[in-house]
Amino acid sequence: MNEIVLKGIPAANGIAYGSAFILDKGEFIVPKRIILAHEVDSEIARFEEALNFARQEIHTLKEKVNQDMGLNKAHIFDAHILVLEDPTLLDQVSKGIRQNKNAAEYVFSKVIKKYVQAFSKIPDEYLRERVTDINDIAKRVLKYLMDESKLHDLDNLQDDLVIVAHDLSPSDAVSLYNRKIIAFITDIGGRTSHTAIIAKSLGVPAVVGLKDATLRVNNGDFLIIDGQKGLLIINPTFSTKELYAKEQSQIHACMEKLDDLKNLPAQTMDGKKICLLANLELSNEIPTIKKVGAEGIGLYRTEFLYMNRLDLPSEEEQYQSYKQITEAVNPYVVTIRTLDIGGDKFISSVQIPEDMYPFLGVRAIRFCLERPDIFKTQLRAILRASMHGRVQMMYPMISGVAELRQANAILEEVKRTLYDEKIPFDTFLKVGVMIEVPSAVMMADMLAKETNFFSIGTNDLIQYTLAVDRVNEKTAHLYEPSHPGVLRMIQKTVDAAHTEGIHVCLCGEMASDPIMAFLLIGLGVDELSMSSSSILTIKKMIRSVRAVDVQRICTEALQLCTGKEVEEFVSSQIRKLGVL
Repeated sequence: MNEIVLKGIPAANGIAYGSAFILDKGEFIVPKRIILAHEVDSEIARFEEALNFARQEIHTLKEKVNQDMGLNKAHIFDAHILVLEDPTLLDQVSKGIRQNKNAAEYVFSKVIKKYVQAFSKIPDEYLRERVTDINDIAKRVLKYLMDESKLHDLDNLQDDLVIVAHDLSPSDAVSLYNRKIIAFITDIGGRTSHTAIIAKSLGVPAVVGLKDATLRVNNGDFLIIDGQKGLLIINPTFSTKELYAKEQSQIHACMEKLDDLKNLPAQTMDGKKICLLANLELSNEIPTIKKVGAEGIGLYRTEFLYMNRLDLPSEEEQYQSYKQITEAVNPYVVTIRTLDIGGDKFISSVQIPEDMYPFLGVRAIRFCLERPDIFKTQLRAILRASMHGRVQMMYPMISGVAELRQANAILEEVKRTLYDEKIPFDTFLKVGVMIEVPSAVMMADMLAKETNFFSIGTNDLIQYTLAVDRVNEKTAHLYEPSHPGVLRMIQKTVDAAHTEGIHVCLCGEMASDPIMAFLLIGLGVDELSMSSSSILTIKKMIRSVRAVDVQRICTEALQLCTGKEVEEFVSSQIRKLGVL
């Protein structure tokens, strides 16, 4: 079997190797099963029965659609029947069973995958869309050939596996925690997609934007994932395996040396202190966060509490969750972001209008202001939890002073209700604003007068500033954290905050990149919040430089015209300082 190398977008650093597990809710997981010579004829007969079963099922469905919706709509099933009656399909599967002595379901799944690949390459759009019909046929036949209850059984995984998926949603993220997962690869997505965030929080490598990895990879294939270079290697040669084994050993050795830094301050050689915080999705990340010496939680993504369920979390459930995290992190701070759904994050218990441009639609604070019932429940839980440690709260995607005042008015109403009910809360709870849209940057001087702190969410700020969908692999090359326009936005925000005497945290993925973090320190950002897996690397960089040098280099970088020029200049200067 020949080695295949695919190039994608590096999403989380590291190297991993292991067996592929294709996670696609629309497809069956088909294990390879060897049969004996005397079983060949009965296996072919079993496959023919499965085709007949699928054919009968589709005829029944076609008749029902004909009665309910008319003959025109019923014709959509003609393509399904043509495929099921294709003699080439029967011939290819029968030959595969005889020659390879593999079970019918495994041979059929491989043959169908070839059909899908062939149709996907057809220039004609109508014919190309018949891939959906072929996938539907595959499901019907495999449903007959396999025990459906054993499909997609993540709970019974025995081996460390590489998850291969077309995409991973936030709800997928929740279901994949605490599994035996060593890496992620996806067909779509960018550097700040949920796959990248999940992988970093789990401390495993990830490559996204591979386009057709799910078509090129079979379940059980041996894979190597290079999260630094964005490479996926399918069925690597012995020499490639040896090369990556050595490289992985070197990475582990470097990480062990970084452990010595966990109890040391994140302070430059000339005494400038930078507070390093962790981003948090789920409470089971807290032991890892503590292990790397994070100084608190700079971003707690509360929307994960709302996912993979049919109902909304109650006030008590939220309170208990926030309380648990606050007590676990105490005496350090926990920064709770109020519910941020919409865009690429949806929850099944709430109906959100389907927007043509979801990142520009009803999301984050807009949703909360439209649904004050949901917002008030969360605010009550956060306020109650504030009695159990250091809690602060921030609103996502604020676009101007009007939204901030609306949100604060609801907060004050909730505070009065709790006070009347004699339920204690921290009356000095700090409330911050997330700077994620250009209008918030332009109004930063005004916003700074009415809030306690800023938190710059660069994942969205870059997206909205550069008009680049941050989870779209087709525009990934345009998603540029080093773009001078983005850096000037950050500088303007920091200056406005410091003028009013409030501090600035930055909680986007930009903070976990040593070169970008170097720039952020030069821009005057007070705190950096990131995936726990990046904290020690960033701390090492901070402790290896002088603030005066960082500021000088950053000032020069801001005079450059392109993101590439900025990145090349800063990289060369860092190398001269002997940091990287």
